[in-house]
Amino acid sequence: MADQRAPDWVIPMMRAGYSARGLVYLILGGLTMSAAFWGGNTEGTKGALQTLRDAPFGQILLWLVAFGFVCYGIWRFIAAYFDLENRGDEEKGMFQRLALVLTGLIHVGLGVAMASLALGVGGSSGGGGASDWTAKILQMPGGKWIAGVAALGILGAGVHYVIKGWKKKYKRYIQNNEKTQKLEPLLRWGFVSYGIVLAIVGVFLGFAAMNSDPSSAMGVGGALEYIRGLTGGRVLLGVIALGIIGFGIENFVEARYRIVPGVGHSSDIRSMAQAAKARAKTEARSVTAS
Repeated sequence: MADQRAPDWVIPMMRAGYSARGLVYLILGGLTMSAAFWGGNTEGTKGALQTLRDAPFGQILLWLVAFGFVCYGIWRFIAAYFDLENRGDEEKGMFQRLALVLTGLIHVGLGVAMASLALGVGGSSGGGGASDWTAKILQMPGGKWIAGVAALGILGAGVHYVIKGWKKKYKRYIQNNEKTQKLEPLLRWGFVSYGIVLAIVGVFLGFAAMNSDPSSAMGVGGALEYIRGLTGGRVLLGVIALGIIGFGIENFVEARYRIVPGVGHSSDIRSMAQAAKARAKTEARSVTAS
């Protein structure tokens, strides 16, 4: 479907999705920073959402975030169907496009869960959430395998984020300008930090699957608490918190400056990756000339 043009309304939908994600991760990063240096419980994504709900006009904001997450899911569906990221139709490309669909499904599900929370039927923010749903999975036929596959998926997503940040692969779709250049170090650490947290969640879910022990599973809040319990953990948690804040900012940057090939952007807009490649060529010519 790469030869078909995606609908223009995908741009505002994409912006709404990234903005909603950005707000959630900024709140999560702020709560994590508070837990690192001022004590208190580490919170996961659900804790961040409940903090949002309890804020002034929080109910309205939570509905907007829920809508944004559904928009993000639809944006991922469209990106996969029209191949907006030029993944191709080969085996590797189709696998990557399937991953986009799965990401979309997850975000639509999260959006529905947020709507439930806004309606007051989202339950409490207890730390046993991950253990509860892991226990339900393990009770299913083939539950250990299902939990194991989920663990590998979460671990793989974490590794993907780390690599994407470390190798600066995010620069491929972000417009190059003065603002994005200044924010680049924070954007990079944002991907790496969030990837580390996801990888920890995946590893402990894997332990739970192997040992048939749902109490070993943990969500994002549990992973952050695990980091705080390490030697020098409060400092480490503070650094991770800065990264999560950076990841929130990165989502806002994508909302404003993401390039969607063939949809609503002039062909002369350069990405950060294209600008970096051009600079490298210029520097190489200068060295050769000297």
